[in-house]
Amino acid sequence: MEYIRNTTEFQITEPTVISLGKFDGLHRGHERLMCYLAQKKEQGLKTVIFTFDIPPKQQIEQEYEAKVLTTNHEKKHLFEAHGIDYLVECPFTPEVMHMEPEEFVKMIVQQLQVKSLVVGTDFRFGHNRRGNYKLLQDLSKVYGYEVEVVNKVQEYGKDISSTFIREEIYAGNIEKANHLLGYHYFVQGEVVHGNKIGRTLQMPTANLIPPAEKLLPPFGVYVSKTFIDGKCYGGISNVGCKPTIEGENPIGVETNLFDFDADIYGKEIKVEFLHAVRKEMKFQSLEELKQQMRKDVVYGREIVTQMLQSHVDIVT
Repeated sequence: MEYIRNTTEFQITEPTVISLGKFDGLHRGHERLMCYLAQKKEQGLKTVIFTFDIPPKQQIEQEYEAKVLTTNHEKKHLFEAHGIDYLVECPFTPEVMHMEPEEFVKMIVQQLQVKSLVVGTDFRFGHNRRGNYKLLQDLSKVYGYEVEVVNKVQEYGKDISSTFIREEIYAGNIEKANHLLGYHYFVQGEVVHGNKIGRTLQMPTANLIPPAEKLLPPFGVYVSKTFIDGKCYGGISNVGCKPTIEGENPIGVETNLFDFDADIYGKEIKVEFLHAVRKEMKFQSLEELKQQMRKDVVYGREIVTQMLQSHVDIVT
């Protein structure tokens, strides 16, 4: 996949089918868009995702609303897995921000050789969001492309949306959020050095420090599975700031991998959250923490065993 960013002078010379939006989480509602793109790819068009590089929202009522389900880095990997040919991340410059809807359409059609457009019913574009799918349909006669409008997917009596999923994750309903996403919610990044407490307790861990904009589940312990070099391992992950450990600890995801003790510092891993175990707690001593971690591991192994019996690919 070619990743085009930091420029408004993007150019693609091959005929394309394009979908536009934020695609935060790339959830089940987005899957219909992906399926249509895949169909057009089979017909010979190159697939393009067009999104804007917009900074996080400021001064909003709920802080979690400013967080993202997927960082740009994570989103890139998701699009690659879907076989997308081009990911265009356009800077949201003042010129782009004030672009009239027809001017925007003309730009993307000419610069990206658009022959087909696929959007949701709630898609808005152009200055003050004045453009919608009906305008796209009207302009298709002028600029020579076809439009596919995809209806919302509903679950639990509501439209599946990034906002809906964000609310469920914030509330700690990780399994419900996973159902809405169509995959396990995850954190992806490079393993960094921690304070070595896990190794001191004979329970070494892999530590990730997600970027500030990433929405994390409520602080606590989760049954997880972790992908390393193409293999999947069961484990237990703690999300939080390790209150039992003295000093200021950064908010992170610390994972104990079952029966795994290789050196993976500096490697990129992906940690998926399967099931909530308990809230993060402050213990009176490291020994008390160790005893609780052992209980968490026993419980986690039971969950992983159930998954294995359901033919889930996990290394144990």
